[in-house]
Amino acid sequence: MDRVFRGLVADTSIRTRRVGFKEAVRRFWPLTRGDRRWIVLVILSAIVATLAETVAILIFAELTDNALQKGSVSAFWGPAGLWLGLAVAGAIVGYLGNSLAAWVAERFVMRLRARIFAHLQTLPPHFFQRNRRGDLVERLTGDVDAIEELVVSGFVQAITALFGVVFYAGAALWLRWDLALATFALAPLFWFATSRFTHRVKEVSRRERAADGAITSVVEEGLVNVVLTQAYNRQRDEQERLRREAHSWLRASVTSARLNELYEQLVQLLETFCVLAIIGLGAWEIASGRMTLGQLLAFAAFVGYLYPPIQSLGQLGLTVTEATAGAERLLEIVDAPPAVTDPDPSVIVPTPERAVGAVEACRVGFHYPGSEQEVLHDFSFTAVPGELVVITGPSGAGKSTLAALLLRFYDPDTGSVRLDGIPVNRMPLAQLRRNITLLPQDTLVLHDTVEENIACGRDDVTHDDVVQAARAADAEVFIAALPDGYDTVIAPGTSRLSGGQLQRIAIARAMLRNAPVLILDEPTTGLDTLATQRILAPLRRLAEGRTTLVITHDLDLATDADRILVLDEGRLVESGRHTELLARQGLYATLFHAHPPPRNGSVRPLADPSGSH
Repeated sequence: MDRVFRGLVADTSIRTRRVGFKEAVRRFWPLTRGDRRWIVLVILSAIVATLAETVAILIFAELTDNALQKGSVSAFWGPAGLWLGLAVAGAIVGYLGNSLAAWVAERFVMRLRARIFAHLQTLPPHFFQRNRRGDLVERLTGDVDAIEELVVSGFVQAITALFGVVFYAGAALWLRWDLALATFALAPLFWFATSRFTHRVKEVSRRERAADGAITSVVEEGLVNVVLTQAYNRQRDEQERLRREAHSWLRASVTSARLNELYEQLVQLLETFCVLAIIGLGAWEIASGRMTLGQLLAFAAFVGYLYPPIQSLGQLGLTVTEATAGAERLLEIVDAPPAVTDPDPSVIVPTPERAVGAVEACRVGFHYPGSEQEVLHDFSFTAVPGELVVITGPSGAGKSTLAALLLRFYDPDTGSVRLDGIPVNRMPLAQLRRNITLLPQDTLVLHDTVEENIACGRDDVTHDDVVQAARAADAEVFIAALPDGYDTVIAPGTSRLSGGQLQRIAIARAMLRNAPVLILDEPTTGLDTLATQRILAPLRRLAEGRTTLVITHDLDLATDADRILVLDEGRLVESGRHTELLARQGLYATLFHAHPPPRNGSVRPLADPSGSH
């Protein structure tokens, strides 16, 4: 199966495509449903705060002309009290609005991350074979935050800035419309400065986010493969991998910082030029008696407050540009199609919740998406409840593909896979998979307690159910010896438990699930003779009364099978019992004699619990 995955062409991985602002908003704005009234409230609070600031500036002009210039204390108290009241009201509204904005933004991030994660869980196995886990993690973290800045924070910022421009520009026009128009003539300089930076910032942001994902991938792979790194003295090689990726990130990050800083400094220069022009014109107006000092200070304040919203709108263009780079990376995941979906309700065949367990493959042909190599060709077999079928053959023969088709990770290109005579693509996915238990080659462990790891196969379980399953899987003794018993936290790659003990926890999970169809994918891989012997008895109990498919290279598990299916290059080349296939002197006999089994065990329920015969 690994050989097939290595042969997949590039179009099974994430595709890079360019996404514009409109498409990004159109795709992600629906996630704000349910919070839009709060977004409106945030915007209203920002508008109220801006309006309060505008009135405060006008009060300041009155204080300057009537209290400060005239030296009148009595003219001070009324405007000062009003100004203080506005300041308190503005502070309260600003605090509530900003707090609500943070809450709405985090809710959006949480919802978007959950939506992307849920979609990832529908994608086929080959998707994760072709894409680095670290990069996928980065997309679920940094890129999701970038989308929030685009859709929620950016939207609120844009509306707030627009109202700020309207209020401050309106107040400036009210004070002196001619000076205001002369000042506004300089505003297009800000837009010109922004437009010169937008495209360059987007390209740099795209490289920076890709480099972030590459660094996360290298670190994640280094942590997972730390034993290999140490055993093969690859520490310097791994450090060099990280250095190369970090250097790429450094170049992109520094370039991005330089562009943003250059933009900031250019805008500040433009703003300084505008303020100096206002002061010069204002001095001339005061000298001519057409303007008071208070009016000039208020006018300068309005223009000074006007440029930050204009600058914010310009900066928002750069923020949008950076965020669309994140949108591109997220949409590449969202647009990756699942290999299978639930069937249309009109074609679903009504079936009992619990299947009988008869499994059938009818002339199945299949190749993995993006690969021209056919993994299975015209393959057929049947298995009934209580029957043990062993599927074996050379590596890459297509054995594990059967499990993927039966669980409907994929649909066959030709033929059909059936459960109780019903094509699996005419059953709801959840119902199909409830009736099948898979014990994969790599024992799956959650970062949780032992009890939760056993109970995760079903929803309606009690502690007593977990204990009984652990006892049946021969796991109760070593679990009781753990520091916190069933409450001991374990994790993938844990050193608390051996491979055989983890396998027995997986068997307990399967027993608790109690599905009529059982698939064992290389159940003894990585276990020594003693560990394998220890799990055989629990495996026998697990297989009893079920339709059991054992995918294995370990032919010691095949000696008591009801039937052995031998696959080679996707074709069924032999079928029969152990003794029959040995007598034929075909591929099975070749495989058996090449690696004679040392244990002579079996997963089949036998009267002799030792498994010898």
